[in-house]
Amino acid sequence: MEPAASDSARIVRATGTTQALKALSVRVPQISGQSSRVTLVHLIPNGSKVAKGDLLAEFDLTALEDEERETVAKIQDFTHQVEERVAKARSDAAKRISQMEEARAELSRAQIQLKKGPILNQIDRLKNEEKAVAARAKFDSLSKSHQFHEAEEKAAIRVLELKQQRQQVTLERVRSNKEKLMIKAPQDGMVALENVWRNGSQGPPQEGDQLFAGQPVLRIFDPLQMVVDAAVNEPDFAVLSQQTTAKVYLDAYPDATFSARLESASPVASSGLDSPVRVFAARFRVEQQDPRLLPDLSASLEIALPKP
Repeated sequence: MEPAASDSARIVRATGTTQALKALSVRVPQISGQSSRVTLVHLIPNGSKVAKGDLLAEFDLTALEDEERETVAKIQDFTHQVEERVAKARSDAAKRISQMEEARAELSRAQIQLKKGPILNQIDRLKNEEKAVAARAKFDSLSKSHQFHEAEEKAAIRVLELKQQRQQVTLERVRSNKEKLMIKAPQDGMVALENVWRNGSQGPPQEGDQLFAGQPVLRIFDPLQMVVDAAVNEPDFAVLSQQTTAKVYLDAYPDATFSARLESASPVASSGLDSPVRVFAARFRVEQQDPRLLPDLSASLEIALPKP
């Protein structure tokens, strides 16, 4: 940076880069349970203006749609199995309860016969006692068997329900992955495609490319709020204030001039490798709105500083 003379203030020249104050990076989503590479099937053109919720990019959904259909079919199959098992359990329970009622009636008849003991001979009395013991054993056996069968049927039905729930979780995961593969705009703004490696060279992604999870695809920025990031020398940084103004010139558009005001400045200085010169990062807010103001453009600034 070189200072220039002025009647009312010192002019310090600096270089910087234009940036959007509000910008978001959109990357290839990470899909659980899938390959790390996905195929791009739709991409919004570079420079498009979008509103929040607009479709930006879409990746191949064929595998997920097949998995979704298979999972839905499995859920339906397990639902039918649960219904059949519940119906069978009710039918079997009804049969067992009927058998228990018959055994209970048989036991009641045997107990009535035991009450006739005093008027019967010894042989008939012993026969009635044996019948009562057998009826009691049969009834107790059916009662225990009924409890064990109920526990078994509940466990079997619960296993089917858990399998059904597992498939439901899989279906939710698949549908969540489908939503992730359809990237929508998180905010209003303009689209700038990122450069990726394609066939040994760099360029914007194209439909049909296979991209890795986490790879940047595009950026969305608000062109109405632009700033210029610049570096200010250590001696000049001390006199910067919120009232500091600057003129901005774009290398790409030599005839364009914009006014800017200091937005913020870093309190920590930095220096290049093996360089004794220390500089502070400063951000200037551009006060005009212009379609030529785009991110990553080289800019030069004339910063007005008060005379010492």
